[in-house]
Amino acid sequence: MRKATITGLGKYLPDRVMTNHDLEKIVDTTDEWIKTRTGIEKRRIAADDQATSDLAYEAAKEALADADLKAEDLDLIIVATITPDMMFPATSCIVQEKLEAKNAAAFDLGAGCSGFIYGLSTAVNFVESGMYENVLVIGAEVLSKILDWEDRGTCVLFGDGAGAAVVSAAEEGGFLATDLGADGSGADTLYQPAGGSRTPASHESIDNKGHFLKMEGTSVFKFAVKTMGKASLKVLKKAGVKKEEVNLLVPHQANTRIIDAAAKRLKLDDDQVYVNLPEYGNTSAASVPIALAEAKEKGLVNNGDKIVLVAFGAGLTWASAVLEWNDLK
Repeated sequence: MRKATITGLGKYLPDRVMTNHDLEKIVDTTDEWIKTRTGIEKRRIAADDQATSDLAYEAAKEALADADLKAEDLDLIIVATITPDMMFPATSCIVQEKLEAKNAAAFDLGAGCSGFIYGLSTAVNFVESGMYENVLVIGAEVLSKILDWEDRGTCVLFGDGAGAAVVSAAEEGGFLATDLGADGSGADTLYQPAGGSRTPASHESIDNKGHFLKMEGTSVFKFAVKTMGKASLKVLKKAGVKKEEVNLLVPHQANTRIIDAAAKRLKLDDDQVYVNLPEYGNTSAASVPIALAEAKEKGLVNNGDKIVLVAFGAGLTWASAVLEWNDLK
């Protein structure tokens, strides 16, 4: 059976670093409060002239180089984001033009922080079906531009960044299973109320701060603690992989307590869970690919390793994947 695997990884983080101490100067919070409740110490902030496509492009170039592919080798580009450059055209089309990937179809995918794994699952199905050979999946966000910097419940959590993966055909190994889920009854717990067809932009929507991210933190936290572990166990069962066989968990980087709960469900030690949350905060759809790219750079990903990817996000959504790493180079 034709398989799909990751042949290249890349990431990009903006230059500007915002620490918790920097936040203390602009909102009523403290470094200790943020670290104790979230585990976050710093986050990256895009420059005023940087849009999501700019970050995505940089991560994509690195992923293509890692895969030893040219842009024209791509059949499809998927960009997972909740902060597109604009409502249309798709940010993926802008990235396609920047890369000069003239042979690639392109579309955006909106599943919040679960978006990258949703994109991976889509890419895997395209490749395994034989329709495409090489699919570029990017998770990219510039969340700093939709944050209310007077809302200490949200502005301390998020950062900007991009991560990318090339999914290509393989004869063995690679993705063993993916699993996706959603619960629309929680749509009003994490959302951006204005700017769409429900509430178009107006003076009133701007005055009401309707274009900023809104979140009911307690509800989302409870959902995440329950869902991350459950989603990980479900995809392992689909793949026929036992918990004891897992070498590395790469979870969505939202909160250390949520990550710890997922690791506990899988009975994993700290060195089997990759965490970069203190450095970057929650970068939404960019979170998992940035973490996976870093884990590979640090030599934590080896041929034959069983790796679990898992995330939750706005929608509410969740997504998980398990793959057997096989570096084809």
